[in-house]
Amino acid sequence: MRPLKVAQSMQNPLLADQTLPAFTSIRPEHVEPAIRELLSRNRARIEELAGLADPSFATLVEPLEELDHRVSRTWSPVSHLNAVLNCEPLRASYNACLPLLSAYHTDLAQNEALYKAYRAISQREEHVLGPVERRVVEHTLRDFRLAGVGLDAERKQRFKNVLLELTQLQSKFEENVLDATNAWSHHVTDEGEIAGLNETIVEQGRSRAHAERREGWILTLDQPTYVAVVTDAESPSLRRAFYEAWTTRASDQGPSAGLWDNTRVMEDILSRRHEAARLLGFKSYAEYALATRMARSVEEVLKFLEELAHTARASAKREFAELAAFAGRPLEAWDVGFYAERLQRSRFAVSQEELRPYFCMPRVLAGLFDVAERLFGIRIRSREGVALWHPDVCFFEIEDAGGHAIGSFYLDAYARANKRSGAWMDECIGRKHLTAGSTLPVAYLVCNFLPPSGAHPALLTHDDVLTLFHEFGHGLHHLLTRVDYPSLAGINGVAWDAVELPSQFFENYAWQPDVLQRISSHVATGASLPAQLQERLIQTRSFHAGLQMVRQLEFSLFDFKLHAGYDPQLGGRIAEVLAEVRAAVAVTPVPKWNRFAHSFGHVFAGGYAAGYYSYKWAEVLAADAFGEFEEHGVFDRATAQRFLDAILARGGSRDPLDAFIEFRGRRPNIRALLRQNGIEAPGDIAA
Repeated sequence: MRPLKVAQSMQNPLLADQTLPAFTSIRPEHVEPAIRELLSRNRARIEELAGLADPSFATLVEPLEELDHRVSRTWSPVSHLNAVLNCEPLRASYNACLPLLSAYHTDLAQNEALYKAYRAISQREEHVLGPVERRVVEHTLRDFRLAGVGLDAERKQRFKNVLLELTQLQSKFEENVLDATNAWSHHVTDEGEIAGLNETIVEQGRSRAHAERREGWILTLDQPTYVAVVTDAESPSLRRAFYEAWTTRASDQGPSAGLWDNTRVMEDILSRRHEAARLLGFKSYAEYALATRMARSVEEVLKFLEELAHTARASAKREFAELAAFAGRPLEAWDVGFYAERLQRSRFAVSQEELRPYFCMPRVLAGLFDVAERLFGIRIRSREGVALWHPDVCFFEIEDAGGHAIGSFYLDAYARANKRSGAWMDECIGRKHLTAGSTLPVAYLVCNFLPPSGAHPALLTHDDVLTLFHEFGHGLHHLLTRVDYPSLAGINGVAWDAVELPSQFFENYAWQPDVLQRISSHVATGASLPAQLQERLIQTRSFHAGLQMVRQLEFSLFDFKLHAGYDPQLGGRIAEVLAEVRAAVAVTPVPKWNRFAHSFGHVFAGGYAAGYYSYKWAEVLAADAFGEFEEHGVFDRATAQRFLDAILARGGSRDPLDAFIEFRGRRPNIRALLRQNGIEAPGDIAA
């Protein structure tokens, strides 16, 4: 049978030894056989390693790093395609592999022989290993403990089952949101209903209606259309329809009530998370999550969030009262974005739609790359002839100043059907430099902007530009790493509440006058953003900063309190916790039928469970770090080199607080963030 398995491996693109994934060749039927074969091979090798008589870093740790790297790079294109090109056959193959991968990772992390071997290496080679190698061992020992290696057999098995159930539940949550999003559309026949919407969305709506042989326009619930409607549509009824459809997705309310309801899924997710934490001896899932974070205690996180909310809420209340006065009537939830845009336009004579013609995607990309090149001495070039999963996707390579390749990335920038909403960076291939071989890092950068229309390139709002800079910051963190071991390279091993530091840091450059000149070029005239318009745009940075901050703090407190205060006797109390947080923090109206939590993928499907506070925590770090650049020059090469050496290149190889202090010369301070947002209040962050 062995020759047949080898032949099958050669034919399966997921098992082929290629530099990049063969996206044009990968089919749903390849997925499960590839994963089964790979895991079988790995298990056999793990058994050999666990039986080593005298294990060392070289003979045990490096081979295990290699095995983990192979699993990651094989599964990555499957997980990615499931998010950006979802279809039923792929979804079925993806879901069939989740229990296989969950069981494999749990078995590996609960392997007592390997745990004892790592402990022996830690003790015997403590003075031989370098600091990065020691951290690899320390992190792995921590992860063994957090996976239940010390539990008895019965509790080990239950922990394993809980993790498997969680994996499946989180996938189901995400599927329900995607299905609910794709299922809804709105047919408009009255031209007055679409007044205020930009030309691209209107044209897309007309094309959809024409394809279905219907009059008027068909508007879908993709993220760019939703944002455009609630921000720009003059029709209150259209804004309400979209707001209701968006905020009730996958719930018991709204136009698709009960069809893809996540209510039970969410309860089960919270229950399993709490059970997993309790099995390991933690009081709550929040406490368990903090075992790998920069923040040290539940109390520290709650104090940080509540003090920041107290500071920002006064500004938010003033801003909302001013907005209601500007509108001349009480505001509904679907009115806030619309009147905020008009107040901003009235005050600063600038709007997102007015800016869109200046931010052509090719020009923005060129300017974005120029920023990175000036800061870090790298070169970014497009490359043709790479297998891509969609015609919209582009591929880029990064070289150092000497012309040597250091990484590459895919950019999938535009919204389409069967693609998850939002924006993210993910690992395609992690960096490694081991005895068995080396690989350069490869990233996915994914956004959901309006696609090109006709002869015009894609046109971005400045909010879109910020999103692109944000995700590119994550990408640089992954791509500029110098760590040799996959478990600590790039964003791997980085405390989750510090992982947003590079992304939020990089957003600052999208507000710099010099950068705005470089990334802008009017689609019709080619002119850069006029100086007066640029100045007015920069003035909008702190517009409604209080409202924006309390909204993020609402999400953060809801997430953290949900996981910190979970009681199995009472259940998740999801609606009650959200209502309590809103009563304490929020200032904008929310209808009773709003079911925001049912599509809150960051927390219920992604990696931000008991960790959404990380955005604000890392925003403090990012604002303070950028303050160093403001003091020395935002393109100062020496400062950029220190940031690269201390933060971007280090991955998870160093404690994030120590890395920050190395760069800034002191602990982080909250004043820079408050100053950026125009909020006057002194204070320090305990980090």
